[in-house]
Amino acid sequence: MPSDDLIGDISPEVGLPEPPAPEGPGLFGFGDSPAPALAAVVAKPTPYRVLARKYRPQILDDLIGQEALVRTLRNAFARGRVHHAFLLTGVRGVGKTTTARIIARALNCVGVDGKGGPTADPCGICPECLAILADRHPDVVEMDAASNRGIDDVRELREALRFRPAQGRQKVFILDEVHMLTEQAFNALLKSLEEPPPSITFILATTELRKVPITIRSRCQTFALKRVPEERLRAHFQGIAGKEGARVEEGALAMLARAADGSVRDGLSLLDQSIALAGEAGNVTAESVRDMLGLADRALVFDILDAVMNADLPTALRRMSEAHERGAEPATIMQDLLEQVHMLTRFAAIPALSEDAGIPENERVRGAALAAKLSVPMLTRAWQMILKGIEEVLAAPDRRGAAEMVLIRLAHVAEMPTPADILKRLESGGSVSSGASMPGPSGNGGGLRAVAGGGAMMAAVAAPMGLPQPTSWREIVALASTANMAMLHANLLHDVHPVRIAPRQVEIRVRPQAPRDLGAQLAAMLEAQTGERWTIALSNAEGDPTIADQSRSAETDRREAARNHPLVLAILQEFPGAVLDAVRDENADAYGLMPVLATEPDLPDFAPPEAEPVGFDPDIPEED
Repeated sequence: MPSDDLIGDISPEVGLPEPPAPEGPGLFGFGDSPAPALAAVVAKPTPYRVLARKYRPQILDDLIGQEALVRTLRNAFARGRVHHAFLLTGVRGVGKTTTARIIARALNCVGVDGKGGPTADPCGICPECLAILADRHPDVVEMDAASNRGIDDVRELREALRFRPAQGRQKVFILDEVHMLTEQAFNALLKSLEEPPPSITFILATTELRKVPITIRSRCQTFALKRVPEERLRAHFQGIAGKEGARVEEGALAMLARAADGSVRDGLSLLDQSIALAGEAGNVTAESVRDMLGLADRALVFDILDAVMNADLPTALRRMSEAHERGAEPATIMQDLLEQVHMLTRFAAIPALSEDAGIPENERVRGAALAAKLSVPMLTRAWQMILKGIEEVLAAPDRRGAAEMVLIRLAHVAEMPTPADILKRLESGGSVSSGASMPGPSGNGGGLRAVAGGGAMMAAVAAPMGLPQPTSWREIVALASTANMAMLHANLLHDVHPVRIAPRQVEIRVRPQAPRDLGAQLAAMLEAQTGERWTIALSNAEGDPTIADQSRSAETDRREAARNHPLVLAILQEFPGAVLDAVRDENADAYGLMPVLATEPDLPDFAPPEAEPVGFDPDIPEED
């Protein structure tokens, strides 16, 4: 037994000596000291979140460029008129899914004290809001309709509708890219979407509204989310760059906003990439963004356009080579040229637009000066050529060569007058229309109109209205067209030679290839359209040419007359390689034939003034 003195020597103030530190984990781990591996995990920095996720809107007021949507939702929540189904449409990256999540939190938020109701301003700190923000709320279900598009997937969704919310106030189903659902899936969803349980809300999102059946759209409250204007995007990106400690030049912001094309998410992804490209300095320059996007300098594009519109081909090709050396894609240069031509056309048509503060000053100054030297027809011609050239560049194996060919064509036609200028020069006074009026075959001004160019310039001529009692073969053929009898009309047009036409009587010669019952079809059509019975007689007489033959003959006469007209000869001389494509007579009918002149009614023959009356005998004296 130890002595009392020994026990008394051990006092609380003195304590026991510290034991040596263990070299490894004991039976119960490391005790109070954190394990080395655990300490490393704790010290590890949090993963980087991309700007599009880090600055995703959390409340309605954070949505930019969607004022109408925000105002409608606020009023709906304030008045308790929240719809049970929403359909959000718009281009990618404008906030459709983000808006759906905000609506889900607004429906389920309980407030800081846990007693709140649905609100347009969710608190963001209650358990419901936090669970939805973390994508772990059991009552907010997001489904990608692009990968879950079948009827079985919709049946599973309908089965889930039978159960009440497990945690929140409202069960919310978010269906993204809903236009990808199959027809059967849409039909299965239709009834549930029309009459869901009181605690169910549907939010559909799509980039292709036209592909969503009208039966689905009619059961939803539809919101069209707009593209965000470039000015709003520039200001938004500048604010986020400041929060990230990056300095972005104005030119770089303009390029990023333009490349975003109205999409906030796309623009933030590009901003994220440009900040990473800037490195430690954090200075995003216009030059670096231009290289990143593969764009040509806007001033360089102006130089190219100015050169080709002034027929300065060497300068245009030299500047094109400089843009290519800087890494600009030929197709991108063509698209920039197209955009510049569009802007110049607006300036030329409405000069006041050149004062728009939303356009950079250098573009406004240079654009207004260049637009003042060009006419709208010249710019329109350039637009069409560049638009066609973009297709050629994208399809060509050598895109740079194809782009240079477009510039060569533009420079070649730059000094050529437009067709309107040619007509004004050839005609002394008078208005100029899409075609040139000239005398008809008889030379007495028959209203003949020649059209040079593509067949698309020909105007459609309405078919003449059928008369109740047709008096000519052409009126009978037109009556079949009016009756929407396409096959009969085609047969009458090409396979029938008219021999004699009389009231309620038709005598015709039918070609062998015509249907055997053509006469019966014609009789039935005439009786249905005129209310009278007609007699159709088949003849072996030669008869007149078919309407189709008459039309071809008339077209040949018109083309011959037009080809020899001085005005057309002058136009063909000014535009080498142009051809006379189509000629029409404004007075002709749908078959290209002149209207049938009304015939005078048959009257009894009258004797000439010097003829003697019937029964008059000069040898018999007249009685008093």
